Amino acid sequence: MTETTARIPARPSSRTVRQLVRYTLIGGSGVTLDLVVFLLLHSGAAMDEQFANAISTTLAITNNFALNARFTFEARDRLVVRFLRFYAVGLTGIALTNLLFLAFTDGLGINANLVKVGSMPLVLALQFVLNKKWSFA
Repeated sequence: MTETTARIPARPSSRTVRQLVRYTLIGGSGVTLDLVVFLLLHSGAAMDEQFANAISTTLAITNNFALNARFTFEARDRLVVRFLRFYAVGLTGIALTNLLFLAFTDGLGINANLVKVGSMPLVLALQFVLNKKWSFA
């Protein structure tokens, strides 16, 4: 008879939990910046949603990198390399959001503002994991 033991998933360390909380709070400032700029460009200036998304997200990525490097991951070394990695991770968020625009806005006619807001939690979770494991490793 073979005995199998159930694996209990390891709980995240208190450091990881603190980092996630800080990342989320800083992400909130980035989300606010991203959304305000997106709405101004798309709804206010009638810019195409994909271009508006690229600009607003780039501003948010830069804001979030500066704050996360200082307060979340406390990184002071290799800042240029880390920023390039962080930006590459940010590009995954832009790409994911643009795919959602194609599917839901262009494909189903759902308002781009709603798609943008709905994409944010998914993008945040994906980017936290990628940034923790790659940008700030």
